[in-house]
Amino acid sequence: MPRLFWKFFATIWLTLATTLTVIIVIVNLFQIPPPGRDREYQERAIILKLTANVLTTDGEDAAARFVRTSENTVPLGLTLSKTADASACGNESTSQTKSVLKDGICYRISVAPEPNFLLNIIDNLALLVPWLSIFVASTVAAAALARYLIRPVVHLRDGLSALAHGRFDVRIGNKMAGRKDEVTALAHDFDSSAARLQELQDAQQRLFHDVSHELRSPLSRLQAAVGVLRQNPAKLDVMLDRMDREVERLDVLVGEILTLARLTAGSSLPLKTQSLDVIDLLNEILGDAAFEAQAREVSITPGVGGTFPAEVEGELIYRALENVIRNAVKYTATHSSISVSCETTGDLLKIRVTDQGPGVGRDELERIFQPFSRGNNAVPEGGYGLGLAITRQAIERHGGRVSASLPAAGGLAITLEIPRRPKAYAPASIRA
Repeated sequence: MPRLFWKFFATIWLTLATTLTVIIVIVNLFQIPPPGRDREYQERAIILKLTANVLTTDGEDAAARFVRTSENTVPLGLTLSKTADASACGNESTSQTKSVLKDGICYRISVAPEPNFLLNIIDNLALLVPWLSIFVASTVAAAALARYLIRPVVHLRDGLSALAHGRFDVRIGNKMAGRKDEVTALAHDFDSSAARLQELQDAQQRLFHDVSHELRSPLSRLQAAVGVLRQNPAKLDVMLDRMDREVERLDVLVGEILTLARLTAGSSLPLKTQSLDVIDLLNEILGDAAFEAQAREVSITPGVGGTFPAEVEGELIYRALENVIRNAVKYTATHSSISVSCETTGDLLKIRVTDQGPGVGRDELERIFQPFSRGNNAVPEGGYGLGLAITRQAIERHGGRVSASLPAAGGLAITLEIPRRPKAYAPASIRA
């Protein structure tokens, strides 16, 4: 048993034992002799005195008849003896004998001696049985209560030990045996923390896998280009263009990975905010996007009206808005349109970007915001799946929200909620 169990057990048992001991002492201090024993003493004294009175007043024969009658009624070992030596009656009487001098003859009246020491112990044990039962019951109760208190602590210790060894799949809430108290709430909080750690571990492993995969693809193509050059140096110009494109892709990928890493690692650091108009920033991005959309004959809202001055980190907000709008331009259908609208409610700006692309499945609406995650309908070579992840991190750093929905007319709608002043950072996975 753990030491804490014995501490609980000793404290509870000593408290119960001390209380019962004080009660026993108080009862014994003020208790009269046991009723049975007191009545026996009185019977002996009365029998001796009555026998002596009968002998004195009615003589020896009457006293002998009284002794026989008394033994038939209350057998106390009453006897009557005599001696001619009158001087023998000089001895003092005791609780078991009485001497009477009559007509020059000394009569001795006696009763059987009191029960021996062993019988007294048996009588005392009989009186102590209730108290011994109470002590045994208190010991059992103390052990049960101590075990009830210590068991969840043991489960918590085992759970924390498992977490320390990297086993994030451990759960202890189902080991509380139906308890509904603060300890159970603590166990469920432990399970939530373990689940969150497991989620982060899985995300980290998935991120490592995705990064290695995304980096390996352009590196493989670079190696292939080098191999072609060694076999056919005449293709130098073509292969150099190919290698330039792969290096550019690597540069873009590494840049996005570093941006996402900075956002994740710096989530506890204060933002470097400045005062700017978010709607002005949005209109600037829309102007650039409208120029690029012409190549696909896509129309986009050229600008939105109003103002929304806010204390934000400009670079993060710019990256967040640009990623959403460029994604819309990239994935919307050819000869379609992109709608951008703004709505201001108090200190909150809500921006909604709607395209007419293939959209995503309903089960993918949250997954597309995870790193290296792309919808099943995404076009090949359409990006690395980091843009929306960076957008969510940047907006949530400011205390805002990003969500995706499926419009009734088709396509995909991304909604960004940006507060006028940064709020406490709380990732969506924790708020959920």
